Amino acid sequence: MQAIILDEPGGIEQLQVTFVNSPKIQDDEVLVQVKAISINPVDVKTRAGKGVYGRLKDHSPLVIGWDISGVVTKTGSAVKEFEVGDEVFGMVNFPGHGQAYAEYVAAPANQLALKPSEISHEEAAVTTLAALTAYQAMIHQYPVKAGDRVLIHAASGGVGHFAVQLAKHLGAYVIGTSSAANRDFVLGLGADEHIDYRSVKFEEATSDIDFVLDTIGGENIDRSLEVVKPGGTIISIPTGLNAEVSQKAKDKGVNGFFFLVQSSGKDMKALAGLLENGHLKPHVSASFPFDEMSKAHELQETAHVIGKLVVTLND
Repeated sequence: MQAIILDEPGGIEQLQVTFVNSPKIQDDEVLVQVKAISINPVDVKTRAGKGVYGRLKDHSPLVIGWDISGVVTKTGSAVKEFEVGDEVFGMVNFPGHGQAYAEYVAAPANQLALKPSEISHEEAAVTTLAALTAYQAMIHQYPVKAGDRVLIHAASGGVGHFAVQLAKHLGAYVIGTSSAANRDFVLGLGADEHIDYRSVKFEEATSDIDFVLDTIGGENIDRSLEVVKPGGTIISIPTGLNAEVSQKAKDKGVNGFFFLVQSSGKDMKALAGLLENGHLKPHVSASFPFDEMSKAHELQETAHVIGKLVVTLND
């Protein structure tokens, strides 16, 4: 089968399309013929030697990627919930060796869900790592409740555009930051307010926030502490909270922490339900064929993608 391997970290030229053996499945796994792959910032960082590259560097061949949608072609002897021919989607083995950049992927059955029939493979593939991050942050880490004031940074991005929709579904008052160019998109997702981060300091434009979902990191975390009310919570996704910032949060009576999204079939089933009933609508801003994976990485590296990018194969 075709796969994209990473012999060593570096630029997009390190993404090499080649032929490798099809994966063998374990008793608790299914073999998925991949139809679509979602691209994430962590893909780009890992390709460059950051992200989760340190966890994966000893694998040979090293195949990055985690988000897939496709068709089950084989099931392990212990798998009861899926059959050959089922259309499934999920985030595979994150933060381990997902091996999603391939025509076929061996995926643990307990990390997948059935794809709703009315949702395309492209839409399903992108409703994985980014959507799981938003879901796990606002359901498991800080259960958002009706009436909460929620601030979502980079609200037009991958995690952000799912987070806005989910927070609104949970009954929150949602404030989203993005550039002015994406204002209508963010408000169209359901946000109650929009803040243009380029022309306005968000810490001067809002206050009394119950929960901040930060997908930017760096000084954005420190600035966000200024708007969280005592007893509130800030979760940072990309860089975590260093000891200094964690102490500042504690001094203000704010809960500040980092979490890393985990593969979960149970949570994927919940996302499938939200897709099915229209409470989540993924936005695919661009699609690329498999042999143009490097172009997808180039675009992802701009850090200005609206919604999500997808790569398709096995049409």
